[in-house]
Amino acid sequence: MSKKKKAAEEFRTNIGGQALIEGILMRGPSKQSIVVRTQDGLVTKESEPHFIREKYKILGWPFLRGIIIFIESMVYGVKALTYSASFMPEEEQEQPTKFDKWVEEKLGSEKAEKALIGFAVFLGVCLSVGLFVLLPTLLAGFMTNLTDSSILRNLTEGALRLIIFFLYMYFCTKSPDLKRVFRYHGAEHKSIFCYERGLPLTVENVREQSRFHPRCGTSFLFIVMIISIFVFSFLSWNNVFLRMALRILLLPVVMGISYEIIHWAGKHDNWLSSALSAPGKALQRLTTAEPDDGMMECAIEALKLVIPEKKGQDEW
Repeated sequence: MSKKKKAAEEFRTNIGGQALIEGILMRGPSKQSIVVRTQDGLVTKESEPHFIREKYKILGWPFLRGIIIFIESMVYGVKALTYSASFMPEEEQEQPTKFDKWVEEKLGSEKAEKALIGFAVFLGVCLSVGLFVLLPTLLAGFMTNLTDSSILRNLTEGALRLIIFFLYMYFCTKSPDLKRVFRYHGAEHKSIFCYERGLPLTVENVREQSRFHPRCGTSFLFIVMIISIFVFSFLSWNNVFLRMALRILLLPVVMGISYEIIHWAGKHDNWLSSALSAPGKALQRLTTAEPDDGMMECAIEALKLVIPEKKGQDEW
């Protein structure tokens, strides 16, 4: 085994992260860190997240863990985004709405924050399901209502799903606010690659790494799109509303399969894992960008805070 491959196997990890507003979230096997760059320097926050799959072991089983991990990641991700946004200059921060003030008045500040985060996650899931699952099914039903061919209907729906997904990603890249987030996204990937290759976590080493990582959430979403086309193709009912209901019911199956694929691809380095990772990594050309030194410093600091003390503890 080559020295490079041996190092990659020794430091292979499940540590993952998320780009924030002028910051990075990193999540390790036992700790989570948030590092935000402010005018006064880096602000760090460490915590020990508690996942429901730790309490109910069955939820950590393969094909069940995918949907649970996705929802938990959204919850902790929204919390981290809210925290990073609090460091923005006051004139740039969004002012609380009447609904926000009403919830805080009724529940108190702490419970209100939890309720609003839960509502944001619920709304995000509903919008994602509506945009990427229900809308393509509805449009395909209108476009193919003159034919009884379930194959044509499923192909049309799958094509529409991919088109909507790519258009959504493309328009996200046009947002000035998201452009810096995408650069932090690149810094997150580069720092993890640096660690996985057994190199010292320095800006110089991180700079040389790829910003395209196989375990990225972008890759996961793309795999979900592809797997959904195959899974939904087994449904041949003509009624568009029945098809929409069945797609919602099968969504956990799709997410469970997709997670196992990306999880396996992230732990192996061969022709099959490369082939499975290639489309998602290509899509990351839209959702990542080259970071500056300050962004890489932020990612390095966040990563250092969650690296386990003993090798092997990060296989979770």
